[in-house]
Amino acid sequence: MGEQNVNSAIDNKARSVFIKSLLNDISALDIMLEKDLIESDITRIGAEQEFCLVTENWRPSKKAVEILNDINDSHFTTELALYNLEINLDPVEMSSNCFSHLEKQLNTLLSKARNASKKHNTNIILTGILPTISKNELQFDYMTPNPRYWELNNMIRKLRGTDFELHIRGVDELSLIHDSVLFEACNTSFQMHLQIAPKDFIASYNWAQAITGPILGVCTNSPLLLGRELWSETRIALFRQSIDIRNLSHSPKNQEARVNFSDAWATGTVADIFKNDIAMHKVILSREIESDALIELESGKLPKLHALNLHNGTVYRWNRPCYGSNGKKAHLRIENRYIPSGPTTVDEIANFAFWAGLMIGRPPQFDDMPNCMDFKDAKTNFIKTARSGKESVLMWNDTSLSVKDLVINELLPMAYSGLEKASINKSDIERLLGIIDARARGMTGSQWKTKNYRQLRKSMKQDDALLTLTKSIYNNQQSNIPVHKWPSIKKRSNPLETASQVGHIMTTQLFTVNENDLAELATRIMLWKNIHHLPVENNAGEFCGLLTWTHMKRQKELKGSNKIVADIMTKEVLTTEVRAKIKDIIQLMKKHEIGCLPVIRKKQLVGIVTINDLTKFDNGKSTQ
Repeated sequence: MGEQNVNSAIDNKARSVFIKSLLNDISALDIMLEKDLIESDITRIGAEQEFCLVTENWRPSKKAVEILNDINDSHFTTELALYNLEINLDPVEMSSNCFSHLEKQLNTLLSKARNASKKHNTNIILTGILPTISKNELQFDYMTPNPRYWELNNMIRKLRGTDFELHIRGVDELSLIHDSVLFEACNTSFQMHLQIAPKDFIASYNWAQAITGPILGVCTNSPLLLGRELWSETRIALFRQSIDIRNLSHSPKNQEARVNFSDAWATGTVADIFKNDIAMHKVILSREIESDALIELESGKLPKLHALNLHNGTVYRWNRPCYGSNGKKAHLRIENRYIPSGPTTVDEIANFAFWAGLMIGRPPQFDDMPNCMDFKDAKTNFIKTARSGKESVLMWNDTSLSVKDLVINELLPMAYSGLEKASINKSDIERLLGIIDARARGMTGSQWKTKNYRQLRKSMKQDDALLTLTKSIYNNQQSNIPVHKWPSIKKRSNPLETASQVGHIMTTQLFTVNENDLAELATRIMLWKNIHHLPVENNAGEFCGLLTWTHMKRQKELKGSNKIVADIMTKEVLTTEVRAKIKDIIQLMKKHEIGCLPVIRKKQLVGIVTINDLTKFDNGKSTQ
């Protein structure tokens, strides 16, 4: 998440001082570009590995701070939520065995994280979105206690003025309102960095945009969120919406989201990309800048451009331009932000080799992208693969091609050429690009998860299927075999073994009626669907009553009657909440001799738990 010592940009005086530093940084960058003061004779690669922390029961853990302290390694840092951590790999020159070196360091650091996590009864998992994350883990008590995260949350909420709305439609649909940026924490990625020569930056950046769609198509790994099957790479939609500060208006407005792919090919220099982002996006975080970039430049130092980098860190391009300096040398790089974490480290390194090889191996005809491809084709390709993954049909050279054919016949040869040009070891080229080839012909992470989740849901409740899926992801990662070789999941024989809260066993696929509906309609629905409990909502969508089997048995009496649901429903109803302990609910239902408990959050019905659910829970426990 970048710089930690920050403040929200609300105070006018502090904001003005910061913006002055930001403008000085841009002026300094223009001078450095004009005078060729930025490295252009070397290519380095680097990466950031985000990963999830889960309890022994495969649910999100809250042990990030304790685990980070035990690891005690500067390569590791916190993330937004207490169930995520990040590893920053050391940059290396792109040559010979650089990918094997990166892979070895990544596996070594992950092993260090695993050992520290075990002390806290925690496991680590690489996955774009952790399947077992629920609304419970999106509450403020799961936010990492770090000033940057709180300031980011407060500022975005202030600018938006209302709660956040999430609407994602795939095979299933997810629509809800949330009150924080914590939905962003559901996303974990493998961010890849490639150093670019200043004079080639715009051509390279545009090429990176052009290849985003097909690369994502063969790398998707995030099809599920809150038990819903959404996009092949749900992270793309989720991240965009989770920190969106735009407001709806009565007239259409061209407002660019802070998470964006852009709307046109880049032109000019890298400084022009930064200038556009400053013009398009409000300053939402600031900090005290101790040095003046222009004065540093005049004294012979290459400034770090703190203000520019802080603002750039709050504009989330999927291909992000980055500037770095150690005072003596400065460089530019492109950060690839759209690749998900996992399924295994070898899959991730293969993704990196594919992307970096394509970047280095760019054919000359693609040096000027505006003259050989419509930008909207590139953007459409990205949206298509985010939605449909490897099943997408993309536009390339004015021809419609499947992701499989485009990757195998067009892009892999370019990547081979690029890696050979960078003098990468032949054995690594064949091993890593061979994984991409096999995955293009076989199965991606999203396809494996979707296929197995659907199979599990045929015989399991949602929560149990998500637990089983998560456990299987973990087990497959221990062998580090690429995802196209992962076996199908064998059904678990002891369901519900880790359920402890009502939210784990409640039924969420509900039939409801309005209090003003005809009573006969309600009782017929109960008869048609063979349900014993029918929750009632008012016009505001709030839970207000319950119909039971007793009401259904009176269905004949109500035939032809003008009575409405409000006339016959039970209004005094015991309810519970998602985090309630199952053992407490069992005692409550026994004490009051009731057959169900509606589950309520902020007056709205989110589920229902019945005697049947509790019976299954008891049976599941008895098999342990």
